[in-house]
Amino acid sequence: MSEKTSANLKAGPEQLIYASILEKGMLVGLLILLITFVIYALGIMKPYIPLDQISHYWSMNVHDYLHHAKIKGGWSWVGMLGYGDFLNFIGIAILAGVTIVCYAAIVPILCKTKDWLYALFAVLEILILGLAASGLLAVGH
Repeated sequence: MSEKTSANLKAGPEQLIYASILEKGMLVGLLILLITFVIYALGIMKPYIPLDQISHYWSMNVHDYLHHAKIKGGWSWVGMLGYGDFLNFIGIAILAGVTIVCYAAIVPILCKTKDWLYALFAVLEILILGLAASGLLAVGH
């Protein structure tokens, strides 16, 4: 019985590809987070919110913070990458988006093995995550 169980526990090719991409994406995202934090902490780039004013914003909820700091929500941070305190969003976006890349990479494998149901689920996952990331369904801010 244990021989059958251990044979069933081997990862399939789609799982190995997914894990490989996830690992590389995580490492790239963390490295970029580290680099952008050092840039911010050393003051290499001017921050949008001056350090002497940042404690004023800590007690605010997101809506109030965005309003008082005059920041648009959603993907507006892309236009603010010239500020040191917005650079870290690059690493965050990579970490958040790597799952979409992982699913996109396994769809061809799932189709090749005629695993149509899982291929459909992967495509739906890509669409749902992409739609959520797009901001088209934004509620509130």
